[in-house]
Amino acid sequence: MWKREDVVGTQPMPSWAMYAEAMNKFTRSATAFIEQVHLLTEARTAYQEAMVVGTDLRNRLEAGDKTLRDLMTQLEQVVSAPFRSLSLQPPCP
Repeated sequence: MWKREDVVGTQPMPSWAMYAEAMNKFTRSATAFIEQVHLLTEARTAYQEAMVVGTDLRNRLEAGDKTLRDLMTQLEQVVSAPFRSLSLQPPCP
């Protein structure tokens, strides 16, 4: 992130103009960032809401699927019950 120049001869001599330029750039960048920080907060809040709603939807879908599986099991038992009684009877002579 931070660059370090190992070659001393290629660096310009520090000056008040360089300092002022760096400070102005920092001030502009920091101000622009601070003006947009609310978007990060909004995004985090929206993400948390989406996670809560998604969990609730998955729970509801899972409960609905379980109900459907239970009903299908009951239906299969009702439908197969007459056939089970037929197969248990001895063959007629």
